[in-house]
Amino acid sequence: MIFIKNDKEINLMREAGKIVAETLLLIEEKVRPGITTAELDRIAEEFITKHGARPSFKGLYDFPASLCISVNEQVVHGIPGGYALKDGDIISVDCGAYLNGFHGDAARTFGVGNISEEARRLIEVTKESFFKGIEYAKVDNRLTDISHGIQSYIESHGFSVVRDFVGHGIGRVVHEDPEVPNFGKPGKGPRLVKGMALAIEPMVNAGDYKVKTLNDDWTVVTRDGSLSAHYENTIVILPDGPEILTLI
Repeated sequence: MIFIKNDKEINLMREAGKIVAETLLLIEEKVRPGITTAELDRIAEEFITKHGARPSFKGLYDFPASLCISVNEQVVHGIPGGYALKDGDIISVDCGAYLNGFHGDAARTFGVGNISEEARRLIEVTKESFFKGIEYAKVDNRLTDISHGIQSYIESHGFSVVRDFVGHGIGRVVHEDPEVPNFGKPGKGPRLVKGMALAIEPMVNAGDYKVKTLNDDWTVVTRDGSLSAHYENTIVILPDGPEILTLI
């Protein structure tokens, strides 16, 4: 079932989204060679809780941390730990915050120090694919109009779209209906209506789209070892177009 948000609920989601956006900006400032992913997770958890919210991901399906941090060939769901970032790495940070009964969810990929031109282009194309997709996030369009817009942009730049993981509805729980693929033919799925809240999150590989999950049962990596990037925002469908709740 797709839960449509009223104006009061959308306002509450704006507050949760703002905390997510601020957390990711803080983490971006802290990303540098030598810092561990566990330290970044600690910084994020302290910031979120200081602002009266709680991390959405900690304990969700028994996930052990507040952030999902995925480095280089890791696609999503990386567990923060003792890994110290190195010059040239890229790091995908997925963050959620729960406040006043509602969640916000967003992800960014950052370069660490001096990164390759391929890595820089991958990060940029992944980010831009999100914005290409939400050009179709309009009342009366179909859900997969967004999906097709994302896929078309990514593949036109020679990258591939992860198939095994998709975006989702969001609200009182992190993962609500509907699923939001980053690929597919347009004109499919539910019609978009005012108050529909979606977490749209392109996951893009420099090589092949195929992925696998490591033995920790969480960390997803590219099968061919190629770099992967992730960009996500929570949006809400409004009569005059989508509002991004996790950008400030």
